[in-house]
Formats: sequence, C-alpha cells, structure tokens
Amino acid sequence: MSLTVPVDLGLALLLLGLAVWVIATSATYRAAEGFIAYGLVLALVWVRLGSVDVALTEAALGSGLTGLLLLRAAARLPPDDPAEAARPGRGIRVLAALLCAVVTAGLATVVLLLPEPAPTLAPAAAANLPATGVGNPVTGVLLAYRAIDTLGESIVLVLALVGLWALAPDAAWGGRPGALRTPPAGSALRFLAQVLPPFGILVGIHLLWIGADHPGGKFQGATVLAAMWVLVIVAGLRQPPAVTSRSMRWLVVAGSLLFVAIGIAGIWLAEAFLAYPDGLAKPFILAIEAALTLSVAVILGLLLAGPPEAEPPSTGARS
Repeated sequence: MSLTVPVDLGLALLLLGLAVWVIATSATYRAAEGFIAYGLVLALVWVRLGSVDVALTEAALGSGLTGLLLLRAAARLPPDDPAEAARPGRGIRVLAALLCAVVTAGLATVVLLLPEPAPTLAPAAAANLPATGVGNPVTGVLLAYRAIDTLGESIVLVLALVGLWALAPDAAWGGRPGALRTPPAGSALRFLAQVLPPFGILVGIHLLWIGADHPGGKFQGATVLAAMWVLVIVAGLRQPPAVTSRSMRWLVVAGSLLFVAIGIAGIWLAEAFLAYPDGLAKPFILAIEAALTLSVAVILGLLLAGPPEAEPPSTGARS
C-alpha cells in the first residue's frame, strides 16, 4: 500500500475531527483556535489535491486573516457572553444538525454521481490560455475568463472596510483604528518588527510576480504585505493611518479603479468590457494584479486594525 493512502486518510479524519470540534465547543476562543487549525489542515488537503494556489489562499486568508479577526473578536467579548444565555434549545440544535446532515449528504450524492469523465471546461480554458500571455491557469481564469467576478470581489473588500468604519461612533470619526493598540512592546517583538518586514515585502512581491506563471498572485502577496504592516503596528513602531487620510483612501480604491478603467478601455480597444486587446493582455493583467495587491494589502491591514477610535487627549496640553 502506498504511503500516501494513510496520509490522506489521516488528513481526512483530522479535518472532520476539527470541524466537529469547532461546532461542538462552547468556548468562543477555543472555537476560533479550532477554526485556524481547520484552515491549516484544509490547506494541506488542497496541496494533496494539486491545487497549490487554493492552498496558499486558504492558509493566508481563510485561516490566517480570518482566524486573527475571530481571535480578536473573541478577546473583545465580555467574560459572560450574553449570547450564551440565549443559546438555542436542544431541539433547535438537533434540527439544525439534521438539516446540515441532509445538505452534506446531498452534496456528496451530487459529487459521487458525476459522470465519468466529469464535465469540465478545463481543456477549453487551457487551449485559450496562450491568448492571455500568462502561464498560470488560475490567474488566467480569475482575470480573463471570470474577470467580472474578480472585480466584484475587490469592490466587496472596499465595501467591507466601509462597513467596519461605519461601526465607529460619531465622536471617534476621523481618528485612528485602535484594535491593534497594545501595551509597550517587548524587545523581542520590536526586533522582529524591524528585521522581518524587508524579507516579508520581498516574499509578497515574489508571490505577486510569479503568480502570472506559477502558484501565487495578488491575494497571497497582499496577505504577506498586510501581515508585515500589522506586525510593525503591533510592535509600536508605526501608527495606523487616520481614516480621513486621503493617501490611504486612494490606496484602498486604487486597485478597483484601475480594474474598472482597464475594463472600460476594453470597450474601445477590444469591443467588450474587460476584454484585452491582442498582445496587451499580459501587461494589463500584471497592472491589475499589482494595483490590487497594494489595495488588498492596505484593506486587510485596516480590517485587522478595526474601526476608528477617539484620539486620547494630549498629556502635554495646558488648560
């Protein structure tokens, strides 16, 4: 028996066990920790399936960024969670579990009953990939075949940030995000914040650049860049920008604006919205990827930083 069989079986059992743990545990913080572990194991599963791009995205966004947001939310909840008192009764929980089981069984049935070979557009996508000038089929699909979906995702991120800022009280508007404010950082954290960012920036740029022909891309590179920025903020070396900063706002929307501008230019250059003219597809795709990387990195960092808070009074002010 091949060694890969017990490895795959172990990953499947571990994934199912973590999923049950996340759902069954009553502690919010433990559920968030289990979610992070679940995402990391799921990334390994995607690697075993040969989807390295999906694995990188799952590890960076699905587990890393989302896990940090959940941990921060769990840390800000009061010790006596009022939601615990309003927990649904046993009957409602059993009914929800049964409905989830029915949905799971339905999805499994659909997958298992697929014809052989399963219907796929992969050959058609691969045949037309040279026209885009990129070698990574994932990049070609995201920015050529389903570019409108990718544009919508970038705009949704901007709207998510606006929604987060809308949670701030009127008195705090114009201030700086305060969720990453910490007590004075220790020497080890400051040392890491001074040493790691140059290497992290290079890794983020590398993931962006190779994404045109190899696993990587804007979301993976942007997550690494955002992590480096957050590390510097948490260490106290820099402050997050105020929400009224014009330069920061332009960075947030630059990727989506360039995406829309190139899409409109396609109407005149290639007779369709988001169509690329012959010979210019790869430069346009790389320009969109670069702009979106910067915008997504800023948005992710600001999402982690939280809504703006009122600026503390200056200790040096005189009455």
